[in-house]
Amino acid sequence: MHFRFGKVFHFFSVLLFIFSFLFIYASLSEQVAYAIDDQGTVLKQVSKESFFYTGIIFFVVLNVLIIFPGKMVENQSTKNIKRLFPVGDPARDRMLIWIYSFAGIINVCLAIMLLFIKSLNHQNEISMSEFSFFFYLIPVFFVVWIIALFWILLEKFKSVQVK
Repeated sequence: MHFRFGKVFHFFSVLLFIFSFLFIYASLSEQVAYAIDDQGTVLKQVSKESFFYTGIIFFVVLNVLIIFPGKMVENQSTKNIKRLFPVGDPARDRMLIWIYSFAGIINVCLAIMLLFIKSLNHQNEISMSEFSFFFYLIPVFFVVWIIALFWILLEKFKSVQVK
């Protein structure tokens, strides 16, 4: 039942991404730079429309791929999942919380990357050094969530060995 907190976090992270994506998309010029050199010269760029459609498709595909296993565990879709994560098992709730919150973390990281794209395209308004702390949060989030996954799986393996 606690996995609903993970679902709420995922929902709010989706809203954060959509809001930031639309806000940043509206402020971009017709050509969106995604790579620059040390002098600030644009090395790689795409059209604004390509950036929009690629970003939305990437966001949707990534969320579907991450949420799909959670929905399978939540709905008890196969016999193996029913046996491995039965309803009422604390490991089931922890795994569902992890899956939904990991999807939320991915969405927050995508929103941070949008901030990076905005800072690349608006160098006179936004300095990347002002937001460098946020850019370093992305690998920290991933490391913490991967460690949490291994901890959940280790607890599940221990409970299976005891039975």
